[in-house]
Formats: sequence, C-alpha cells, structure tokens
Amino acid sequence: MQPYKDIIIFVIMLLLSNYFWKYTVMGEENGLAVMWFGLDITAPFEWLAELTTNIVYWLVSLFRDTIYQTDAITLRFTSGSSTHIVWACTPLKQAFIWFCILLATPGDWKSKLWFVPFGWLCIFVINILRIFAITLFIEFHPEWFEILHTYIFKYLFYGLMFLLWVWYVERIRSTSRLSASDTDPA
Repeated sequence: MQPYKDIIIFVIMLLLSNYFWKYTVMGEENGLAVMWFGLDITAPFEWLAELTTNIVYWLVSLFRDTIYQTDAITLRFTSGSSTHIVWACTPLKQAFIWFCILLATPGDWKSKLWFVPFGWLCIFVINILRIFAITLFIEFHPEWFEILHTYIFKYLFYGLMFLLWVWYVERIRSTSRLSASDTDPA
C-alpha cells in the first residue's frame, strides 16, 4: 500500500476538490455571474477570461490573419467560426484543485511554498495553449469543438497536471527530504 499512498492521495484530492468546486461554485454559461456560497466572485473570472482572450487572440494572430476580436471574450474567424472564452474557461478551478492536491501531499512547506505558485503558472500556460489549439482547429472545423474541448484537451490538461505533480513528488519533495536528512544531526 505504501508505494501507492501518494497516488491514492492525488486521486482522492482530485475528486474531492473537483466535486467541492462543482457543487459550490455556480455560474451562468453566458458569464453574467459566478457565485460561491452566495458571494459574487465574478470579478477575477471576468478579468482572467478577458486576459486569456487577449493572449489567445495575440497568439492566433501570429499564425492567422483571419481572426478578429469582437468583444472582450469573443474571437471570430472570417470563416464564420467563433469562440467565447467564458468564466469556466479560466484555469481557476484547476488552480484550486492543484492547491488542494499539493496541500494534501506529504512534503515540506518550503518546497510547497514555491511549487504551488509554480504549478499555478504552469496551469495558466497550459490553459492558454489548450484554448489556442482549440481556437486554431475550429477555424476550419467548428464541428470538432465539442470533442476537442470536452474530451481531448480536458483530459490532456489533467494529465499534464498529474505529470507536474509527479515531478513534485519524485524530484522536488525527494530532494527536499534528502537535504533535510543531510542536515539532521541524529
């Protein structure tokens, strides 16, 4: 059981934090309001959705001159395909899940203190690349959106989070434990 302890913790925390989020953070698909236990938490979601839209627009513009931004969260191609980057497209849920997983994973606080924000940065970049790829694909194949968004890139995103966690467990935490035992006088 011991070799699987970390993986069991990862899976349990992934599921618990995902379900906690799913049943406590409520938002409308059109992005009008995001609520958490009755509190309006829309502002950070709106800000991050707009930032994500701007970055994805800039990235796609590097490869295509057929895209334009119609409003703060909408990208449209001259082909007629478009995408809306709504509150649920932000990586805040994954950042929350990442925090919960790292909090529950055994390890010293010094390594977690820098690796949690490092993970958040990686999650933000992965999310940008995910939306960028989906946006590029849907220019000529808008019918691919559902399979790309709901299945392929969603699970790829969580797979990359898992690999980041494995890196923490195998390299960062292990190194921290080794250096702590080197200084231990006992």
